[in-house]
Amino acid sequence: AGAVRAPFTGNAEPPTRCVCYGLGPFSGCPVARSQLAFLLLLLEELGVPPSRCSLFDPVFSTTEVMVLGELGLRVITENEEGKHSVEGSPTLFYMVHCGKALYNNLLWRNWALGALSKMVIVGNSFKGIEERLLSRILERDYSYIAKVLKGAEEVALPAHPRYMDTFNDTSIHWFPLQKLKELSPEVWDFVEEPTYQECDELEIIRKDRSDGRSPAVS
Repeated sequence: AGAVRAPFTGNAEPPTRCVCYGLGPFSGCPVARSQLAFLLLLLEELGVPPSRCSLFDPVFSTTEVMVLGELGLRVITENEEGKHSVEGSPTLFYMVHCGKALYNNLLWRNWALGALSKMVIVGNSFKGIEERLLSRILERDYSYIAKVLKGAEEVALPAHPRYMDTFNDTSIHWFPLQKLKELSPEVWDFVEEPTYQECDELEIIRKDRSDGRSPAVS
């Protein structure tokens, strides 16, 4: 609770909505079930009604979609590829163990001072991504992650021996307005949509461009 509340200890607005990507097939996967349980506790802790939490994962079965509905959660039917706007509302993005392209797409979609400062991301450590990737690869394939690093605050989710595989490398990220304002003006000039044409391991499920759905992993 302390780690997740860190972004809101100053003047930051607490989230009024939540978006969850990549939860996984929780009916048959204990790790995904634990992540779902944590999400529900997180919503309760932060005072976000379940009806204000939307989820998407193309692997959800019909039964899982029904269960999520019974829990009061909303299932997104179209693959947004992570390109979800905060729409002016403080938003928590719950993206544990998602691919780098998904975080990059999310940042691109909200690439503005006012939008980024309203986001909190629970997901893979951006610092860890920076450490594991060659800088030229990070800047070429995931340029929005690379550009936002100096404008981000990050707190690691405390490790628990029982849930090492469930939440390993997970951090809470937020983007204080003052830190974003300190970035160079050039950072905001390039806003081209990511395409990942040179990326070998994309780690994202792409949508079928004809109907918006997404059965295939790139």
